[in-house]
Amino acid sequence: MNINLISDTVTRPSEGMLEAMMMAEVGDDVFKADPTVNLLESRTAELFGKESALFFPSGSMANQTAIKLHTQPGEQLICDKYAHVYNYEGGGVSFNSGVSCKLVDGNRGMMTAEQVEASINPPDFYHSPLTTLVCVENTTNKGGGACWDFGELVRIKEVCSTNNLAYHLDGARLWNALVAKKESAQQYGELFDTISICFSKGLGCPVGSVLVGSKKLMDKALRVRKILGGGMRQAGYLAAAAIYALDHNRERLSEDHQKAFEIGQILEDLHYIKKVEPIETNIIIFEIDETEMTEIEFVDKLGEKGISIIGMGQGKLRIVTHLDYTDAMHTSLLSTLKNL
Repeated sequence: MNINLISDTVTRPSEGMLEAMMMAEVGDDVFKADPTVNLLESRTAELFGKESALFFPSGSMANQTAIKLHTQPGEQLICDKYAHVYNYEGGGVSFNSGVSCKLVDGNRGMMTAEQVEASINPPDFYHSPLTTLVCVENTTNKGGGACWDFGELVRIKEVCSTNNLAYHLDGARLWNALVAKKESAQQYGELFDTISICFSKGLGCPVGSVLVGSKKLMDKALRVRKILGGGMRQAGYLAAAAIYALDHNRERLSEDHQKAFEIGQILEDLHYIKKVEPIETNIIIFEIDETEMTEIEFVDKLGEKGISIIGMGQGKLRIVTHLDYTDAMHTSLLSTLKNL
């Protein structure tokens, strides 16, 4: 039995999703003539209470497009030091938009309104970059699937409104946060100017993210997507997978969260595990006591048992539960960890 827990991006379409994909009505989405893409966009926009939405091949492209919409070259955005837009998008902030990042030393990828306010450059001080955008990520990937306190997000919005800053949410795993915190997409739609929402992680789709916002912003986003090479033709086959996921795969995310919690409980009882980060959703980040066993040795030992996880360096490792991680796999993993 091979158990892949490297990421929730390793899932494959279920039979039901494949059937929906193969039955999709398609057209040329570059001409906005793919009815299934149009349906996904309208459904997602409605779900978040936004005027418009645009389908993207990746979450990174959706985030990079949003940053370009809200900034001009030479300006600066504020984000946590763990933010995906800074760490894991290939330097796209600077390459695509000519923008720098003011990094905030938050907690597990989450910063406070006070920290955001303190990071804003004085707008009349032309020696420093003009601050124009705040980006947050929910859940936080590098922070171990942590969920933001919604009240803090509201307070940051107030800072943005007072200082005329745009507000973007990288919602790569927002579906997980909504289930874990029992919050609504509408709440987030009311708060943020733009939100990128990924379908290829927790919801189990093969490809795709959607950016939501005002019609004016999404009209501009269409041009940016073209510049970045993100226009796809008969993309309805992919959009059909996302529509299927909206209808079938959201509520079950709590199962992934429960399995992650149970894995964390086992890890905490192992003498060679130094620390397990708090677990709120489907990501487990933990540290090896390298006087007992190195990170590489631990990964290799699991690999010999057919279990794949990822090392993050400096003794830290990550496990991510997902749609294709079955109950049988879960039982096998827990047993392997206890007896390793």
